[in-house]
Amino acid sequence: MLNNPLRGGRVSLVIASRESALAMWQARHVKDLLGSLYPALDISILGMTTEGDRRLGVSLAAIGGKGLFIKELEEALAAGRADIAVHSMKDVPMELPTGFALAAIMARADPRDAWVSNRYPSLSALPSGARIGTSSLRRECQLRARLPGILIEPLRGNVNTRLRKLDEGAYDGIVLAAAGLKRLAFDARITTLLSPEESLPAVGQGALGIECLAGRDDLLQLLTPLSDHDTTACVTAERAFSRQLAGSCNVPLAGHAELAGTTLRLRGLVGSPDGRRVIQDEVAGEAGEAAALGAALAEKLKGRGAADLLAGLSRP
Repeated sequence: MLNNPLRGGRVSLVIASRESALAMWQARHVKDLLGSLYPALDISILGMTTEGDRRLGVSLAAIGGKGLFIKELEEALAAGRADIAVHSMKDVPMELPTGFALAAIMARADPRDAWVSNRYPSLSALPSGARIGTSSLRRECQLRARLPGILIEPLRGNVNTRLRKLDEGAYDGIVLAAAGLKRLAFDARITTLLSPEESLPAVGQGALGIECLAGRDDLLQLLTPLSDHDTTACVTAERAFSRQLAGSCNVPLAGHAELAGTTLRLRGLVGSPDGRRVIQDEVAGEAGEAAALGAALAEKLKGRGAADLLAGLSRP
């Protein structure tokens, strides 16, 4: 196991990762960055299949949420089989289990959603009855609010699987995270990028996080160069907003922060899956108060009825 590699000598480090193509790209990306920083470090990747990967035929909301994508990775950390785990921040639960910590949040890639279609150049070109594939309640809510006549059909699986289903004609179009498509060199498949006004992104979308056991000061020191200050501020605000509203896969919730100088602008949204009710607002303030801004926006939405809406959605 790792023991302060900054002191020299050849030391090993193991990265735990899901085995999907996108997750492995992310793990290799972190491996390459660390290898450049610490040439004496032997780095390997432990690929794992998680519960979320095994149960692709069921919606995440029905089987426990996105935390199912990281549980096995955390078990590998706790058992000493890996030192760090690399996650898409949008998959990381708002509260980490006791004994774990986010060691770094890396610079964010494109946070937007992407419209992918072989038939229609934009959402506005869709006819009534068009079939759109997504299993995201956040996307479903916003799509239904914008286009009441469309049909939303479930779509899970890795990026390649989703594109294949589109090409086989199962859908008129699908909505995916732009960052994942670009990381896997599927840029050409993007028909158009959706602005935050068209589809407000998920909390943490486009950002990578690195998790380790709490108290591992050696790892915190090692990973500090990979942490991005601006992205950390934005994601901290987004996660504070979601945490205050008890955001999960059971709730159509979006949150996206942007920085302009030292000013952080945070937009948030909650709604009903059918898109008939959408509550959204925004706040702005100093980036150093990121968590407080997230909490403030959550309270602002609660004051406009979000608490009652969320309580209704959480009831069986």
